[in-house]
Amino acid sequence: MKIDDAAAYLEALGNPTRLKIYRTLVRAGHAGMPVGRLQERLKIPASTLSHHVKALVAAGLISQVREGTTLVCHAEYDTMRSLVGFLVAECCADEAECKEARPAA
Repeated sequence: MKIDDAAAYLEALGNPTRLKIYRTLVRAGHAGMPVGRLQERLKIPASTLSHHVKALVAAGLISQVREGTTLVCHAEYDTMRSLVGFLVAECCADEAECKEARPAA
């Protein structure tokens, strides 16, 4: 992962409302969650939710699929795993005793 991509993901998640939305979708699993249920669960206005969902979609952290008349949001788990992997890939790399450190790709 490129550092600019990681920075964009982290910037999108740097807003408390977007982080709540993202965590809720991660917890929802692969089935995702309809926008209406997401709004009810988080108790935020539809316009606010729409604004933040749009930012998360633009960043590539979530996707949306229309199922009939329902818009369902899904966490992009591969993106999440790549970001987490990027963040921990060089853990303790400069520590002499650390043998598990790997350079980031």
